[in-house]
Amino acid sequence: MQMIGILGGVASGKSLVASQLVELGAGLLDADRAGHEALRLPKVEDAARHRWGQRVFDSDGRIDRERLAQIVFTDSPQGSVEREYLEQLTHPEIGRLLREQTARLADDGCVAVVLDAPLLLEVGWDRFCNMLIMVDSPRRLRLARALARGWTMEEFTTREDAQESLDLKRERADVIIDNSGSPEQTRAQVEHFWCSHVG
Repeated sequence: MQMIGILGGVASGKSLVASQLVELGAGLLDADRAGHEALRLPKVEDAARHRWGQRVFDSDGRIDRERLAQIVFTDSPQGSVEREYLEQLTHPEIGRLLREQTARLADDGCVAVVLDAPLLLEVGWDRFCNMLIMVDSPRRLRLARALARGWTMEEFTTREDAQESLDLKRERADVIIDNSGSPEQTRAQVEHFWCSHVG
């Protein structure tokens, strides 16, 4: 089973490319969804409550990702400290959940699996991948997409700064998909990749 890692900047279209690969027959490992699950684990909730108090929890007693993001994605030295704490808390659990998903997909006979993880290189999950795809888009377009999602300019910049440089991602990629055009144009590139490398 081939493991295909997706790289790209913030709002570059990684999820779009991942979904198009799934439509072609790949299984999906969604690190963001696994991150949601990790934040619901009792030991993670307990640690978050001890660290940040009730302010990061919603009325249902669950961790509110937006409130947490306001702490860990603050453009300050303290924000970096809090983000590092969160990553040490959640990344091992996310990794465990992804390994469980991988085993299930392998049992189901998947020929290829797509790993969509915002911090793929930073966490070192690229070592599990046979191939890396870089989804590329100009910064102005990525910023416009992020603002359309309700992000602020500061949130966009802080999240981008928390990731490896785009130059390094391009250098590490086996294939680059240009997502600056229409979804159909992106789809054509994804199909070409699939036919050439997966079949």
